Amino acid sequence: MSTLLAALGRWSFRHPWRVLVTWLLLLCIAGGGVALFAQGTDNSFSIPGTESQEGLEQLSRTFPQVSGTSAQAIVVAPEGQKVDAAPFTTDVKSTIADIEKLPGVLAVSDPFSDQVDGLVSDDGTAAIIQMQFKGQVTDISDSTKSSLEAVISDLRTELPDGSAVELGGDLFATELPTISITEAVGLVIALLVLIVTFRSFLVAGMPLLTALLGVGLSMALIYVSTAFSSISSTTPLLALMLGLAVGIDYALFIISRHQDQVRDGMDPEESASRATGTAGSAVVFAGVTVLIALIGLAFAQIPFLTTMGIAAAVAVAIAVAVAVTLTPAFLGFAKGRVVGWRRRSPAAQPPDLERASAASESKRTAEESDVVSAHSPTPAKKGFATRWVGLVTRHPIVTTVAVVASLGALSVPAASLALALPNAGMLPEGSQARQTYDLVSEHFGPGFNGPLIMTGTIVTSDDPLNLMHDIGDDIAKLPGVASIALATPNETADTGIVQIIPTTAPDDPATADLVRELRDQHDRILDEYGVDMKVTGFTAVAIDISDRLGGALLPFGVFVVGLSLVLLAIVFRSIWVPLKAAAGYLLSVGAAFGIVSLVFVHGVGADLLNVTKVGPIISFMPIVLMGVLFGLAMDYEVFLVSRMREDFVHARRRGDGRTPRQTAQDAVRSGYTASARVVTAAAVIMFAVFAAFVPEGDMNLKPIALGLASGVAIDAFLVRMTLVPAVMALLGDKAWWMPAWLARRLPHFDIEGEAVEREIALADWPEPHMTAAVVSEGLELTTADGATLYRDATLRVEPGGTLVLHSADHRSARALALTVAGRVAPTDGRLKVDGHLLPGRAMWVRGHVGVALLTGAADPAADIRGALKRRTRVLVIDGLDAAVSAGTRDQVTAELRDAASVTPDLTVIATAADAAAARTLLAEAGRASDVIDVSTAPRRASHAALSAAADSPEVIA
Repeated sequence: MSTLLAALGRWSFRHPWRVLVTWLLLLCIAGGGVALFAQGTDNSFSIPGTESQEGLEQLSRTFPQVSGTSAQAIVVAPEGQKVDAAPFTTDVKSTIADIEKLPGVLAVSDPFSDQVDGLVSDDGTAAIIQMQFKGQVTDISDSTKSSLEAVISDLRTELPDGSAVELGGDLFATELPTISITEAVGLVIALLVLIVTFRSFLVAGMPLLTALLGVGLSMALIYVSTAFSSISSTTPLLALMLGLAVGIDYALFIISRHQDQVRDGMDPEESASRATGTAGSAVVFAGVTVLIALIGLAFAQIPFLTTMGIAAAVAVAIAVAVAVTLTPAFLGFAKGRVVGWRRRSPAAQPPDLERASAASESKRTAEESDVVSAHSPTPAKKGFATRWVGLVTRHPIVTTVAVVASLGALSVPAASLALALPNAGMLPEGSQARQTYDLVSEHFGPGFNGPLIMTGTIVTSDDPLNLMHDIGDDIAKLPGVASIALATPNETADTGIVQIIPTTAPDDPATADLVRELRDQHDRILDEYGVDMKVTGFTAVAIDISDRLGGALLPFGVFVVGLSLVLLAIVFRSIWVPLKAAAGYLLSVGAAFGIVSLVFVHGVGADLLNVTKVGPIISFMPIVLMGVLFGLAMDYEVFLVSRMREDFVHARRRGDGRTPRQTAQDAVRSGYTASARVVTAAAVIMFAVFAAFVPEGDMNLKPIALGLASGVAIDAFLVRMTLVPAVMALLGDKAWWMPAWLARRLPHFDIEGEAVEREIALADWPEPHMTAAVVSEGLELTTADGATLYRDATLRVEPGGTLVLHSADHRSARALALTVAGRVAPTDGRLKVDGHLLPGRAMWVRGHVGVALLTGAADPAADIRGALKRRTRVLVIDGLDAAVSAGTRDQVTAELRDAASVTPDLTVIATAADAAAARTLLAEAGRASDVIDVSTAPRRASHAALSAAADSPEVIA
């Protein structure tokens, strides 16, 4: 991975215009797709497979008058007047007649009709006009909405002064979220942080440009996809918020590494390549963790949430792709102009770049020496990061207890979190739908804003009307039921409904309890009345969605935490580091939930954050917050702890006489000091971007944005930059312990670009301008069960040469040949094939080295011909002596001669149990060959495992 990214970074640096134009073309194409195909967002929520959804689908077929979208207008008489008297009655009847003429209207309820009950308040001061429309909210055209608003406006002007007429209901219960100027404040703060971090206006603008381009492309793709799927209006804003945050941070990590290297005197092109290979590897890993967590939102099995997770994952994936391509391209435009201005210091700084870099390096070295050794004769002035990590690691127990206790206390309010889907009661107080909601609650009770419906098939009933009245009277006796608004069969008398008005608001937990109680009555009603009743209605659908989301939190949490343990164990080759990281993540999530609960449930600071109503929060906030914060927390863990591990490994190799525990603790301090600046900048930027969506943001997005902003701040500054170094100092060298058997079985992810560093260090090995096709030194392969297949394999084959590998046990020769072909990774030693260092360049080698397995082959000549299809310059043949029979010998030699005529410098590495027979066959093909015996200690790897490795990139060592 790191070597591929380094090559990509170098190419992007050399061809910046190509990269930039490519991304701009993609953005233009996607923008054109939006103009042609975008259908707009859909704010309807559904949850297939639930009782409420099945009930709605049944009603849409048999009782459409109560299954579609509803709206309501409330009329309130001025003080001293009654709404059930003229002129209110005549004006309302005239308005109803106008509404019935609108397209899509199925039914309008006259509150003053003798056949309608409950639409006039008990004190006669208010009346409700109920309307039913065909289809879902998104099916109602804007022209119909505008016409309805005009009719209600006319009624408002006709009624006496002091009357209140407001329009609301499900049709107006949601408002499309928009972007305000407040969100731009987050970008301004991000720019200021970048300027301070990079000390350059030119460099500071690069992360913003890359993030904006990536977000523009992802937003365009999301709106194009509305032509093929239903996407809620919250989805693009979540993708925007997340794409901006990670897009800026991912570019920041790469550019920061590049700037440090250029300041140290490295060539800009080489620096861009190495920064993309090293920091870019960490970016890819961090992006993958966010992707997996977002796609894991599908655990809830709710379509709109799955779509939201996929859309946000697309935004993150694009941010990663832009970071590792467009960022080095921008660095290619800048060339060496990335150093930035000098820091102020009492001493004069050298004026030229080389001397400035030398002074910077000297200061950095002095700071690190001060951390590592207390005997430095001229310690440099310590920065805040050095002083802070020194304090934390000197008192690790106190620090750990303080952080855990504080975050634990902050998590306590999370227990009172209540979940609900958005309704008109969550809208700003100035909106008409919110005013309608409040007036209905005031005059008719809070439950009138969220009626429940029970429906069932009554086709076998002889008296459907009385049957439904009896069921309605029975249900009215249940606690939590305010009244029965309607209990009637449909026109064909095959389906009946009971419309229930709860005593509590639709987002009140008591209403959810009532839904569960009604469902508990199912068997009793079926026994007494013979009707299979389902509880449905939009309020029931919202409750079912909240319950499904609440039930998905535990399995999703197990998935996320389990994933973090596995991924971090792979990256850090440690048991304790993943456990500590997972525990820190849980503390961050709990504290973020606690803060959201304090603001949105308990009202602490609600006015300051422009929260218009406290109470339940949007149902999918917890699972979205858990998924996104997991990815971001792993970002900080990787960028902080990987530097500690790097310093520990290097210090241990130097062997300077300190104990392993001292070495590990010093590595914690030096690694922290080296990475604190970048992690701090990244956290501040993410906090600013998320926090900007809180004050004026969409009410559905507010709790998510606040949770992410507070979660990022807590995780970065309290968990990763305070708790982590304290715990690492307590663990000492045990932090990097892992059982040997587990280390052998886990795959290796080059998070710090070790392959790039190794490739650079061995660039002139075995000599400058090396010409050998295959060269190795000290190769060794030991399998997971401890068997050694070969050791100290030192080879050198010039282009056009031929080498036969022979061993007493053919498995050794086969393993070495497959190592040369890039199919098996050695456990030790050095190997270059066609100038490419293995195992870092194994992917390239696998694509350019042909492999023919002749043992047991039906047509050896065809296998060799197939291996040569790509005109490879290196050919590996296993079991060449298997082709010595009279039927195949001539064909094989002919294939080899033809290949040599096409590729004169073709190099052949062959294995054979009978080396003499193989040499004879090669001589007939015009190839002189050498033989090497690679026999070594006892081996237990099977032919099957090695054969599988020939066709797979799996590492068996």
